Amino acid sequence: MSIATAVRQQSPVPEGTNRAVVSWVEQIAAITLPDDIVWCDGSIAEWDRLAHEMVEAGTFTRINAEHRPYSFLARSDPDDVARVEDRTFICSEREEDAGPTNNWRAPGEMRVTLDGLFYGSMRGRIMYVVPFSMGPLGSPLAKLGVQITDSPYVVASTGIMTRMGTAALNLIGDTTPWVHAVHSVGAPLAMGEADVAWPCNKTKYISHFPETREIWSYGSAYGGNALLAKKAFALRIASVIARDEGWLAEHMLLIKVTNPRGRVFHIAAAFPSACGKTNLAMMVPTIPGWKVETIGDDIAWLGRGEDGRLRAINPEAGFFGVAPGTGYSTNATAMDTIWGNTIFTNVAMRDDGDVWWEGMTDKAPDHLTDWEGRSWSPASGRPAAHPNSRFTVAARQCPSIAGEWEDPRGVVIDAIIFGGRRATNVPLVVEARDWEHGVYLGATISSERTAAAEGTIGELRRDPFAMGPFCGYNMADHWAHWLSVGAALRTTGSVPRVFQVNWFRKGADGSFLWPGFGENSRVLEWILERVDGKLAAQESPLGLIPRREDINIDGLDVSESDLDELFAIDRDSWLTEADSTERFFNTFEGRVPAAVTNQLAVLREKLG
Repeated sequence: MSIATAVRQQSPVPEGTNRAVVSWVEQIAAITLPDDIVWCDGSIAEWDRLAHEMVEAGTFTRINAEHRPYSFLARSDPDDVARVEDRTFICSEREEDAGPTNNWRAPGEMRVTLDGLFYGSMRGRIMYVVPFSMGPLGSPLAKLGVQITDSPYVVASTGIMTRMGTAALNLIGDTTPWVHAVHSVGAPLAMGEADVAWPCNKTKYISHFPETREIWSYGSAYGGNALLAKKAFALRIASVIARDEGWLAEHMLLIKVTNPRGRVFHIAAAFPSACGKTNLAMMVPTIPGWKVETIGDDIAWLGRGEDGRLRAINPEAGFFGVAPGTGYSTNATAMDTIWGNTIFTNVAMRDDGDVWWEGMTDKAPDHLTDWEGRSWSPASGRPAAHPNSRFTVAARQCPSIAGEWEDPRGVVIDAIIFGGRRATNVPLVVEARDWEHGVYLGATISSERTAAAEGTIGELRRDPFAMGPFCGYNMADHWAHWLSVGAALRTTGSVPRVFQVNWFRKGADGSFLWPGFGENSRVLEWILERVDGKLAAQESPLGLIPRREDINIDGLDVSESDLDELFAIDRDSWLTEADSTERFFNTFEGRVPAAVTNQLAVLREKLG
């Protein structure tokens, strides 16, 4: 059966399309039974047509062009507002290969479930074929994929977040590997049935098949559940590809930093959510002579270049940022990025047709239309924007974007930073003694819960390498892979330095000891002066820490006693944390590499 006999086509199969892609599209069409098929070309005209159609359907509301030209607001179904981690599965052949940090389902069992859900799931809808490249087209570090979806919102968003369209499709040859991604909102339409503005289904599955490089997503049209190029491909599936091919797919920002002497450095940094990742990616340094430029804010792919050094690309082409908390006082660069050509999802709308969310301004407007389309005032007693509301915008609009952000070779990584949100224990900055110690620091990233509603206050929420929800295989094997990558880099004599930071340590009165935001450039200054061989460090049980005189606090409201507290190491608290770390390692049932468990023994020994 051909596509032509199964369903109508609004656009022909592009000339020269690889037969394997065409055959796969035919197979999915035969299962999902769409009314029409559209092969997306990634053109501006196509995006414009989709936007107009979504305005007519009520999916998009135009934002006042005087405020933000060619921008749109989407309001999702209230039941479809965030990633659904409990419905996200790694369907590896063996359960132990998924590990304790993932939800596992046997591939055969999951395919039976998905077959039932996807049969006829696109009736009454258009099936869009969306080819894309993660990474600059033709880069040796880039990877290709094709997503099938019945959501025009997903198509428009993917057009911003990836290099999407015919140019990517043309790169798929007979021997080219590519990721197969299938997505349906799970809301078929009977003949004559009226559609809704945001179709979705209460039943949701985001299923990954690592061995066959497949992603199947059902029921949600939101974020990482549906934009399968993002977390599903660029982290969960890509991490498995990276393990098999000898590179790294990581939940990391990438920045370029230039010091006053004109030396350029590149940093990759991993932070869990709510730890200042986007702010660091778009930092405006407060100290003279330093410059920070953005390469990526969320995902980095790192591999050994022809020169033997660790190089990295940002595989994405856009930002899918959390809106609440973003304002000119916290991240002016992000605000300047979203001046126009932006999709906003689940934010509030002002009476003048512009958007608003909590943290955008110090004072809320007197009246808004909230993210659910209801009238809102400061007395309403509820957020105007959903806490997970988003903006989707092209990276090229970012005023701090680095000139080499699309360099197909990637940028050379000089330093790797790990960080979490810790009110206690963890110093402002620590340098790892070596690569193995750095892997240990990454493996033990954690944040303290800060409210009873989130669990016991002070309890550690483990998020190793900030990859807890995103690693597509056993996390302990991920650490082993990092060790092997380091060993390979060591053969060329070029291994990046590794650091741990904590902007969030608090004093006895509960206030933050460090001002954060742009002042974090002072910590970057110490890190990069260490990389450049300009500063010494002192040994501590946790690693190498700055000498007091080497942290620049000129002009800051940070006292000498605050500085002492920022680097204080409480032996008993750290021994207790070591016990917690051992219990965490034990959940991996003997798979934690000896080099990592040895670092725990070294910590205990140095604590005495």
